[in-house]
Amino acid sequence: MGFTKVLGLGALAALALPAVALGAPDAPAAGVGIGQGLAAIGAGLAVVGGALGIGMIGKGALESIARQPDAKGPIGTNMILAAALVEGATLFAIVVGLLVGFVK
Repeated sequence: MGFTKVLGLGALAALALPAVALGAPDAPAAGVGIGQGLAAIGAGLAVVGGALGIGMIGKGALESIARQPDAKGPIGTNMILAAALVEGATLFAIVVGLLVGFVK
């Protein structure tokens, strides 16, 4: 699956979330505000950004290993550490975005 397809699917999901969060006509939840829809969009953008970051880390690590196969161990270790930091920051962004959107 190409980059544009993944980005397009992410954008489609981000556009579908506010319709659910804002209370579509057949949705049972009433009184859902715009802030919650924006929080859902923000959480979706954080996930897309984190996924792109981890993908770029993996791409760089694979290119580095291809150029210098002897450094496979240290490159792999640094790749895992960097991906874990990006994933942690992404999770933090999701939690903060949802807390801001859903706390009254």
